[in-house]
This record gives sequence, structure tokens and C-alpha cells, in this order.
Amino acid sequence: MTTPPFAAVTDAELATLHGQLGRPARGVVGIAARCVCGNPTVVATAPTFYYLTHPGATAAMSALEADHAMEAMNADLVDDDELAAAYARAHEAYLADRAGFGDVPEIEGISAGGMPTRVKCLHALAAHALAAGEGVNPIGDRALALSTWSPQRCTCAEPGPGR
Repeated sequence: MTTPPFAAVTDAELATLHGQLGRPARGVVGIAARCVCGNPTVVATAPTFYYLTHPGATAAMSALEADHAMEAMNADLVDDDELAAAYARAHEAYLADRAGFGDVPEIEGISAGGMPTRVKCLHALAAHALAAGEGVNPIGDRALALSTWSPQRCTCAEPGPGR
């Protein structure tokens, strides 16, 4: 795999990220996914990499986690060999994407969200799914499909947490 290309991040994008996060974004190497209106949805940061920033998306993932959606997903990983294999490939894809942005021994072999063996953080898995595209991270894709938020509909102007 190759390192994902990212255009230089603009001051306006950094300001949007600051507004989304409620703090300055650190270690930004690019915008990995965007809302249909063009605002950042996922930022790529060094060293951890994909980070969900869109307030609507983060709220939707938090709601799924509060509803214990991860329990069923973890059970499915145990029961479905094809899903488990696809999830392991997602882990490898995440590591390959991050590899071009530096080596951090403390996180060597660690991707995000519990990959490759469990579902721990839907925010991280949805971020990966949005950045990598549908079909790369099956659990991230599932979380997005179950959520009330859609990447095809802009909700950037709607009041959200911290606004």
C-alpha cells in the first residue's frame, strides 16, 4: 500500500478543526475525509493517525457506544471468520497508511479502535472507514451504517456539543 496523499492543511481548516475539537489540533498531517460541504470530518495526525473531528459524527459514535453496540460487534468478530479476517486486513491497512508518516516504537503494530481482535472505540473505527473508503474497515462501515449521522448529509451548521 502507499501512503495517502494529503494536501497542505490551510489556516482556515486548522481554525475549523479548533472549533470542532474545542482545542487546537496537534500533529496534523492532512485532512483524511471531508463533509459534503468541504469541512474536515477526519484529520490525520502524527503519530496516531485517523481522528474523527466532525461533531455530528462523534456524537453519533458516542450514542452507539452508549447503546452498547460494541458488544454485538465483538460477538460477531468471534462468530464470523470472514468478518474477523476483513477486520484484520483493516488493521494492516491502517498501519500501512500511517507508516509513511514516521515510526513510533511505542505504538508499533498497534492501529486503533481495538483492531485487529476486538471493537474498542467506534470513533476511531468510523474515522478509519471514512478516510479509507467503504469496504476497508467492516466494523467502521457497520458503525456508520447504524448511526444517525450520514457522510452524505451536511450537519455542520447544526448546533452540537460544545457549540
